[in-house]
Amino acid sequence: MWDPSQYTRFRDERKRPFFELLSRVDVAAPTHVADLGCGTGDLTRVLAERWPGATVYGVDSSVEMVEEARRRPAPGSLRFEVGELAGWAPPVPLDVLVSNAALHWVPDHAALMARLVAKLSPNAVLAFQVPANFDAPSHRLVDEVKALPRFARVLEPVRRRPVETLETYESLLAGRGMTVDAWETTYLHLLPGEDAVLQWLLGTTLRPVLAALGEAERQAFLEELGPRLRDAYPAHARGTPFLFTRRFVVARRGT
Repeated sequence: MWDPSQYTRFRDERKRPFFELLSRVDVAAPTHVADLGCGTGDLTRVLAERWPGATVYGVDSSVEMVEEARRRPAPGSLRFEVGELAGWAPPVPLDVLVSNAALHWVPDHAALMARLVAKLSPNAVLAFQVPANFDAPSHRLVDEVKALPRFARVLEPVRRRPVETLETYESLLAGRGMTVDAWETTYLHLLPGEDAVLQWLLGTTLRPVLAALGEAERQAFLEELGPRLRDAYPAHARGTPFLFTRRFVVARRGT
């Protein structure tokens, strides 16, 4: 149930961390680059522009997202594929592997880090960014509504997959011969429009929740959640302030 138009509603806020992540990737002329969780492919095209001599793969598990990515012309070196983020196998080892706000959908990050490192060539760089706001009011309120008797039984299997700490990522990757640069940033977004935080969540966090419900129950869920979010995140004339924390990791593999 990925909706490309809903996801890109807050395009500027979602793409900013990508550029901050990419600014720390110091690779001059890679030959094979991949973007795991490429979505609509906007940012994958940035990779192709930065490294025009590279073959760039955009991979996403959503057929809808990949179809949207393929709608626009792309250079011959840019390829979009449907594939699972952990299971996708590149045809050759990668020199740069990027993932922007996608890996939190994959369970067991200890195993995931091992699988990602195995896709890399010597001296390659793994760079990823994941949300780290799972204790924010927005997510706590989603859990609160999920636990209501009307929804609890159906939504019990829909579990959150919080990400690891920076220290854990450093340990997992250093143990596989990577040199790690890791940091955390909290953004203050001023989201435009009515029910702005709900609209943000509809593009990501609420996707599996609503997918598990029937049409009537989806509407009931949103009617329960909306007022709670409005109380937690009051709107102002300049927008709705929304704090969002993200974790960044850039790791280089040794020879």
